[in-house]
Amino acid sequence: MEFFLCVLGMVMVIEGLPYFAFPEQMKSWIARIREMPAGALRRFGLILMLLGLFLVYLGRT
Repeated sequence: MEFFLCVLGMVMVIEGLPYFAFPEQMKSWIARIREMPAGALRRFGLILMLLGLFLVYLGRT
């Protein structure tokens, strides 16, 4: 559980960094994302999840 909390905390740091460092650009990106069709977002999310699983696999072997 300790490792999970550490990983979750690191994800939050990485996710929050662009909002802290580049708030105006993030507003622009969010506006672009709102215009994307749901299917494209779903595919992008799937690709990111698969890439994340692959990275976890590489890190654990």
